[in-house]
Amino acid sequence: MTEARDFWSRRKAAVQAEADAEVIAAEEQVIADQRAELEEKTDAEILAELNLPDPDQLQAGDDVSGFMAKAVPDRLRRRALRRLWRLNPVLANVDGLVDYGEDYTDAACVIENLQTAYQVGKGMLAHVEALAAKAEAEAEDSDIEVEAEEPQPAPEEIDLPDPEPVLVAEIEPNAPEEAEAAPAPRRMKFEFEG
Repeated sequence: MTEARDFWSRRKAAVQAEADAEVIAAEEQVIADQRAELEEKTDAEILAELNLPDPDQLQAGDDVSGFMAKAVPDRLRRRALRRLWRLNPVLANVDGLVDYGEDYTDAACVIENLQTAYQVGKGMLAHVEALAAKAEAEAEDSDIEVEAEEPQPAPEEIDLPDPEPVLVAEIEPNAPEEAEAAPAPRRMKFEFEG
């Protein structure tokens, strides 16, 4: 019985979800049609049609919720939000502790005719090659100086004394049990001060 009820409850939920999706799709289509109509009009005509004030003339305390409707074009919404941010000191003054509050884009610090060693796809290849050549030249110079001082013997030519043989204790073949027996464990005595 519970399986049958589960099937019908799942079926009812699926039908309800389909109906909700259809309603949402119809609402989105209406909003898209409204936006398409509004995109062809000027900002003044759109504001008059939607009964909204000019976003550039907003004062402190004015309601901007009308600009947040889905039918309002993004350009008008942004103008209203910019004005709101300029009017409200809490929004206008960014906290100095914000790590990324500054503009760190390349456009902010571009210098005309900037010279760099960086090559696209190669990095700083010429600079690295120049450093490598300089290091090789210094290594060759130091090798010439070392050879001029005194030749060092190769490791094969160094005479080392022969190691002394190590004697291993002989075990009597008649007593293998004694040689393999492990020592008995010791008992440790602990004293506690209390």
